[in-house]
Amino acid sequence: MSGEEIKQETDAAEESRHDLVLTGLCIDLLILIPETAAVILSGSATLFADVIKCANEVLATFFALLIIRRVTLGGKFTYDYGMGKFESLTRIITGGVMFVSLCILLFFTFHRLIEPERFDMDAAIIGIPLMVLASIADSYHWKKNYRLAQKEPTPIMEAQWRLRRAKTFSDVLILLALVLSVLLVQYSWAEYIDPVVSVLIIGFLLLAGYREINASLPDLFDKTLEEELQFVILRELAGSFDKYYEFHGVRSRRSGSRIYIEIFLGFDPEQKVGEVQDFIDSLKRSLEALIPGSVVSIIPTSEKDPRSAA
Repeated sequence: MSGEEIKQETDAAEESRHDLVLTGLCIDLLILIPETAAVILSGSATLFADVIKCANEVLATFFALLIIRRVTLGGKFTYDYGMGKFESLTRIITGGVMFVSLCILLFFTFHRLIEPERFDMDAAIIGIPLMVLASIADSYHWKKNYRLAQKEPTPIMEAQWRLRRAKTFSDVLILLALVLSVLLVQYSWAEYIDPVVSVLIIGFLLLAGYREINASLPDLFDKTLEEELQFVILRELAGSFDKYYEFHGVRSRRSGSRIYIEIFLGFDPEQKVGEVQDFIDSLKRSLEALIPGSVVSIIPTSEKDPRSAA
């Protein structure tokens, strides 16, 4: 495959991601507007919790779209290591917003648990058909994003299909709560269905916020590769120990879907440059095949601790 064909294929994949994420964002906004109106009319704790959650998801999807658009339009020579840190930073901001929203929801929900209100049918009239449509749309986008993430794995698409999966379960949960509230409206204890389900949605929000921050901090601070990938590198080096003179260390980091690995090796001064280059090329190809998404650099050096000079 020629370089031009690879570029066209990459551009097509980025365009596909862009279109899919943009469609998801538009659907979220179309659902968010009438759902907000339903909250204003009914004061439903469940719908209010979902509006807050949906607003955070719109924010996360917008950031994902921004990153994809930036990568699609270019800037590869401006950001040599891609947009990985920007992606990590935006995920942390999103997680922070989720925790702020969580505080607002906790106050509102516990107030409803202490002073429950009779279920308002306006919530059911608007909410039930809305949640049916949302469930269908989110389950469809869950499957589409998952298939694309399997075909062209990136952190953004991984986050998107997980987001859509969580939204689908949340939509079904809210739909069930609204239906039960209508069917059991004659019972006094049915007043607690609405705030109890909103507590479950708070749980979704708490877990999502924790995952966003927990998954992003290691990459933002350039955490080294996982131990199993370190073993892959060391195993390859051990199998070629007669091709180099000294091993001075490995430095690695992630940037979005890419893994950057630098290996510092010392070579015999009497060794021919061509032989050294052949070994470097061979080791680079082998490691990049074993570690998907990796970019390996073999650096000849005589430094005992090259990391201390970085």
